[in-house]
Amino acid sequence: MGVGLCVFVAPEIVVGAVVVIGVVVVAVAIKEELDAYERSASRERGRPKTQTWPSTQQDPSTNRKPEPEGSPLGRDWFPPDPPVSADPRDRRPECTPRRAPHRGGNDPHNKCADQIPQNSFPGWDVLVNGKHFDALQLATRTLWEVKTDNFDTYPPDLREIVLEDQVPKMQAEQALANACGFDFKVAVRSPAHKAALLQLDRNLKVVVMDWC
Repeated sequence: MGVGLCVFVAPEIVVGAVVVIGVVVVAVAIKEELDAYERSASRERGRPKTQTWPSTQQDPSTNRKPEPEGSPLGRDWFPPDPPVSADPRDRRPECTPRRAPHRGGNDPHNKCADQIPQNSFPGWDVLVNGKHFDALQLATRTLWEVKTDNFDTYPPDLREIVLEDQVPKMQAEQALANACGFDFKVAVRSPAHKAALLQLDRNLKVVVMDWC
């Protein structure tokens, strides 16, 4: 049958031919798409793969310590001042005991001072807090003043004068010693002298010398 006679063919035959031709065209298009995909996949398989390693570097923000409250950058925060010792002996350098020559040239007085039991600096005065004390018992942290007055032989008026002079000085010496963490004691020759001192100030620590 010639091409020019196709128009006289039955309609159902023409429709069938069109359907067949359409199916063939679609099939050819699908085949071309599959071939193109296979070529692309082959190229991808031929390329070397790049392995991705897990990063060992951590985000700095994860390890960052929280800043003190009140200043995100710590600009308004300062470390606390070091604590101050509660022991007065550690507060000032003048509280460190230092040897100093005896003063006054009174040999009997100096001898009694040197013979105080457990005297840490025999033959010397002890300078503490600006005051020359007669002796120091370092083991008990006790500073001493020695009074060698013959108090029992004094008349009443002289006794009163001596006491009025000695008691305020002893109170001041006791305050200087206590301010540096030391105890303070006074050594006298007689019980009468001790009793008279304590009558004026019960807070004084007075000892009768039995070594001199």
